[in-house]
Amino acid sequence: MNAKKLDGRVAIVSGSGANIGEACARALAAAGAKVVLADINFDGATQVARDIVDNGGEAFAYRLDLVDEDNIRGLVAQVLERYGRIDILHNNAADTRIAQMAADGPITDLAADVWDRAYTVNTRGTMLMIKHCVPAMIEAGGGSIINTSSGTSLLGDVFNPAYSSSKAAVNALTRNVAAQFGKQNIRCNAILPGMIVTPLAREMLPAAMLEMLERHTLLPRLGRPDDIAGAVVFLASDDASFVTGQLFAVDGGITTHQPFVGEVLAQQGG
Repeated sequence: MNAKKLDGRVAIVSGSGANIGEACARALAAAGAKVVLADINFDGATQVARDIVDNGGEAFAYRLDLVDEDNIRGLVAQVLERYGRIDILHNNAADTRIAQMAADGPITDLAADVWDRAYTVNTRGTMLMIKHCVPAMIEAGGGSIINTSSGTSLLGDVFNPAYSSSKAAVNALTRNVAAQFGKQNIRCNAILPGMIVTPLAREMLPAAMLEMLERHTLLPRLGRPDDIAGAVVFLASDDASFVTGQLFAVDGGITTHQPFVGEVLAQQGG
């Protein structure tokens, strides 16, 4: 009944050439939005856009480099030239390349350029996308901004301090944007994924670690990209019209329990 709840709206999804961003772009298109797939992985974004069009949707791809503010200006200009409005911005992109994440280790060994790269792409890039999309949203009468953060932004971990810290900054940015532009009918929320099993996750993490994470997830499975896509469509839609400034954990409950719960459940056969 709500399959086309986003009819007539224009959505930009960064990092949409594969994995979670791809699922979100496809779900927004299925809900009726015109989708702009913005990704440094232009070949992937182009293929996803082609699939959306072949299935009756409307989409196009744009090669996005979040480090380059002029490139972001160009994206916004192209979207406005083509569609005349921006209603939804899903800031999904981050630097999760294997080399970057592998170098993001103990603080005492962490190179400053690895730290800077995480903040430049993950935090500064998100800020710049918001900076250049908000004026168009105000012109259109409002909009929904959905930032992808991370469950690691809330909890200490033994690896990836640059990544998790950059995502904690995204949480603060989310609430600042919600406060600054709420009266212009612009909502800004963040989704904090838990372990979402994508091809990239399988490449980066050994099976034993995925099994350990599943033990500590309260629900009987790890996450799928469609779990995040469903939350994005909800936050983009009028169903969430009174929701702003929130940090939504979509993580199967992994951030809600005592640290020993996973092992207790395993001993009980849960």
